[in-house]
Amino acid sequence: MSCKLFAFFAGCTLLMSACNNQGGEATTTTGDSASQQTDSHLLPRKEAFLDTVDGKPTTLYVLRNKNNMQAAFTNYGGRLVSLLVPGKDGKLVDVVVGMSGVRAFVESTEPYFGATIGRYGNRIANGKFTLDGKEYNLPKNNGPNTLHGGTKGFQYVVWEAKMIDDKTLELTYLSKDGEEGFPGNLQVKVTYSLTDSNELKMDYEATTDKKTVVNLTNHAFFNLNGEGSGTINDHVLWINASRYTPVDSTLIPTGKIEPVAGTPFDFTNPTAIGARVNNDHVQLKYGRGYDHNFVLNENKGTGLNHAATVTGDKSGIVMDIYTAEPGLQFYGGNFMQGKNSFKNGKKDEFRTAFCLETQHFPDSPNQPSFPSTVLQPGQTYKTSSVYKFSVK
Repeated sequence: MSCKLFAFFAGCTLLMSACNNQGGEATTTTGDSASQQTDSHLLPRKEAFLDTVDGKPTTLYVLRNKNNMQAAFTNYGGRLVSLLVPGKDGKLVDVVVGMSGVRAFVESTEPYFGATIGRYGNRIANGKFTLDGKEYNLPKNNGPNTLHGGTKGFQYVVWEAKMIDDKTLELTYLSKDGEEGFPGNLQVKVTYSLTDSNELKMDYEATTDKKTVVNLTNHAFFNLNGEGSGTINDHVLWINASRYTPVDSTLIPTGKIEPVAGTPFDFTNPTAIGARVNNDHVQLKYGRGYDHNFVLNENKGTGLNHAATVTGDKSGIVMDIYTAEPGLQFYGGNFMQGKNSFKNGKKDEFRTAFCLETQHFPDSPNQPSFPSTVLQPGQTYKTSSVYKFSVK
C-alpha cells in the first residue's frame, strides 16, 4: 500500500471516530462501546447543557447500569432529563419527558419537568405557616398558595454535583435561612443511583440549624410509551391507597381523609388512567382531572412500601414505585398546553405525561392531623423512593 493511500485511510478512520464521539457523555460511560454509540442519539447533546445560570456552571451527567439502562441529569434544578429503559422488543425507550438543553429548561412555561423539588413539595395554603407561634410568609406562586417551594424553589437553582461512580450522582445544595421565606440554613443532599435491577433510586437527606419544614421529592413527568408518544390515558395504573385527601377549589386539602371506594380515585384495582377522568365529580373539576394526594396504605412488612404500578399500553414497560413516604401525588398532565418542545421535538400536549410524586401530604404545616413535616436542629431528614422498571 502506498504512503498516500495509507494516509487517506488513516484520515477516514480519525474522521469516523470524531463523528462517533459527538454524542457527548453517553459515549464515555462504562459498558459496551458499540451499544453506547448506537444509543447516544437517544440522549440529549451534552453541549446544550454546558451553560451558566446565576453565575454557576451547568452540565449533563449520564448514569448507566449493566443492562444499558441510562439516566441523564443536569445540575440545573437537579433535573432528570432522560431515562432510557428497555421495552418489550428490547429497544431502549425514553420514558421521561424533558427539554433539549439548559436554556430550554430556563425558558419553559412548565418549570418542574424532572426537577428535584424543595423546600416543600406541593402546596402550602395562603403562602404561610406558623412554627412555635411565629408566622412565616412565603411567595404565592399558585393562586393564593405557595407551590413547590415558591417562586425560586429548588427547580431553579444550580446544585453542586459529584459523580460517585458510573451509576451514582450526588447533588448538594445549601438553602440559606430566609430563602423563599423558610427558616433555617437547610443543607440538602440528594443521591440518584441506578441499580442493576433496573431501579432508579432516590435518597434524600437534609439538616437544619433552625426549626423548619421539609418535603422533598422529584417531579419527573413520565410516558412509558416514550416521550411525545401521545396520550397517557391508556396507561394502566394501580395505587396502593384506599384513601385520599380531597381538596378545595385552589387544590389545598380540606383536612379530611376520605375513602376512594365508589369514586374515580379508586385505583386499588388496575385501571386505565383515562377511564373515569371525565366523570362528573367535583374533585376532578377542581383539578381539571387528577392532581391529588393519595394516602398510601400502611406497609405491613419491612423496607419500602409498594406505592404504585403503571404499565405502558404500547411499550409493555412496567414501572413499580416503592417509597418510605406516606403519600403519593398523582398528576395526570391536566395543565400541559403544548407550549414547550420536548427533546425529540414533540410538543407537551394535554395529558401526554403523568407524575407520581412520593411525598408527605400537601399543606401539612397547616394541618395538625397530617403526618408532620417539621425538621428540628440536630435531626436528619432521610427518605428514599425507588422507581423500578420491567417489561410485561
